[in-house]
Amino acid sequence: MVNSLIGALESGLLYALMALGVYITFRILDFPDLTVDGSFTTGGAIAAVMITKGADPVTATLLACFGGIIAGMFTGLLHTKGRINGLLSGILMMIALYSINMRILGKPNVALLGERTIFSFISPLWLMPFVVIVIKLLLDLFFKTDLGLALRATGDNQRMIRSFGAHTDYTIILGLSLSNGLVALSGALIAQQSGFADITSGIGMIVIGLASVIIGEAILGARTVFFATLAAIIGAIVYRVVVAVALRVPWFESSDLKLITAVIVIVALVLPSVQRASKQRSLGRKRSREVTESLGEHVGMGGGR
Repeated sequence: MVNSLIGALESGLLYALMALGVYITFRILDFPDLTVDGSFTTGGAIAAVMITKGADPVTATLLACFGGIIAGMFTGLLHTKGRINGLLSGILMMIALYSINMRILGKPNVALLGERTIFSFISPLWLMPFVVIVIKLLLDLFFKTDLGLALRATGDNQRMIRSFGAHTDYTIILGLSLSNGLVALSGALIAQQSGFADITSGIGMIVIGLASVIIGEAILGARTVFFATLAAIIGAIVYRVVVAVALRVPWFESSDLKLITAVIVIVALVLPSVQRASKQRSLGRKRSREVTESLGEHVGMGGGR
């Protein structure tokens, strides 16, 4: 059990970068970006192929991140310049990336067994906390700059931010590029940690990313950018721990992972609504009681006269 939890913590840290990317599009830009399912595989594919060709693992990982940035940029261009609906832009890019990823890999999967990767020198448990914290702090700083504030405002009210002179097309493209760069970076690191890159590895990543963001916000809230990015990281770790614990239930099998993911997302979405409704009912009963007691006092005073 302890080994399972350590493995879940390791996976959670690796997927935290992907959750940060999904947070940018889902919460900041309010953009339903399905490119994530393709750019995650793109990151793993570029890193795996470059490493097997003898490239330095760090260089391969950085170029994988760049590949995700390009994918996100094209989704942004389809939406802003091509005037294609955001959801459809993401779907089209995801479909296109499947063929591109097959071209990069050359076959359905590429093994990294025996190859020199980033994790050949250091364990993910030692490296990833440092990487995740540095990227989180850099994102926090970026969102406090003028450009970062314009990016945040774009998701809230595009018309208003345009009236202040900001070009929302550029901020949308920037946000999507940044998001998919982080997703591809996560894909590259996970491919090196698992020892292979597979053409199907990105399927369902958007759901896992959303689950991480929603779970984190349910636990920590999203009062400020600092807490919101921290929530995405904590959510990714908690999600992996919950999945690891669920898979240890005797009648669950590994093929039930998608079902477990769906149930976790449903619970994370429904639970806060139930809590809010319960608080409102409790507050309503309290006010009704106070009004009744107040009226009773007035009637008593009137009767005394």
